[in-house]
Amino acid sequence: MLPVLGCALAALLVGVLPYWLDLFTLLSLTIYLVMALLALSLAFIWGFGGILCFGQAAFFGLGAYAYAVGVLNIGDSTWPVLLAIAVPALFAAAMGYFMFYGGISDVYLGVITLAVTLILFNVMNSTSGSEYHIGSALLGGFNGIPAIPTLNVPFDPERVLEPETLFQVIGGALILCYLGLRGLLASRFGKVVVAIRENEQRAGLLGYDTRLHKLIVFSLGGGIAGLAGCLYANWGAFVSPGVFGLAQSAQIIIWVIVGGRGTLFGPILACIGLQALMARLGEQQTVDSGLVLGAILLTFVMLLPRGLLPSLGTLAGRVFKRRSASTSAVPQEGAV
Repeated sequence: MLPVLGCALAALLVGVLPYWLDLFTLLSLTIYLVMALLALSLAFIWGFGGILCFGQAAFFGLGAYAYAVGVLNIGDSTWPVLLAIAVPALFAAAMGYFMFYGGISDVYLGVITLAVTLILFNVMNSTSGSEYHIGSALLGGFNGIPAIPTLNVPFDPERVLEPETLFQVIGGALILCYLGLRGLLASRFGKVVVAIRENEQRAGLLGYDTRLHKLIVFSLGGGIAGLAGCLYANWGAFVSPGVFGLAQSAQIIIWVIVGGRGTLFGPILACIGLQALMARLGEQQTVDSGLVLGAILLTFVMLLPRGLLPSLGTLAGRVFKRRSASTSAVPQEGAV
């Protein structure tokens, strides 16, 4: 009940904030929500599927490029949005099939996903010539693809969404994905996925196809990351090979570690908070923002390995138990 009320409050804020905030603040908050959607995708794959993917930026970048190429060729953003979800999801399914059905261990899986991300980064950097194009869309190499048309009303390219409406669409997408994943995790499929995370061998002995479940989780996470990449391309009307960068992959993992594995809301909260902090630190020259981010990561790994939200939940539970114990220990009036 509490998550539903929280989502209702979030939906209310998404609906009214564009009319309260100035344009710069609104655009900043918009990119925070886009990255929160990306953090949500890894929170699902790693936190519940137990799949440590270092290449979530690969799906993010594929979604951004798929949308850019699609909308530049079609003109209407309706089908390119679906393309931006389908391409990374299918790419994740192809990768996952060879990794999970090939018996690749978790450590090598992380190395493979990271290697694929770096390969995509180098490949896209090498497409700067005029011969590198898909239809009418020039890939641009390290210069990227500029002037990407933003979202329009479905099947009506003449009605382009304003920044206020785009913020509401992105916020709505984040809320819907969060609710959808919570519903999925509450289902029989989700319970099996968590059981596989806890003990894959035992789940397999009980008759569940662990490889298929992990493949579905990996593909869903890739599709959500692709949607985030699509929305990122809309936010800046630009995409470059930097979306496949190593720093991008590392940031996503940090968001999940800080927010807490095994939760969906924790990484969202950590992503928004850390992005706001990095933006504030970027306004000054005294303290290096990368150093601060590294210190935060070390603090959580060493002192709060479960992450922010689970640690707060444990602390709140202990306080509640102590208060309950102290209340029950107080003699009631008239008691002997």
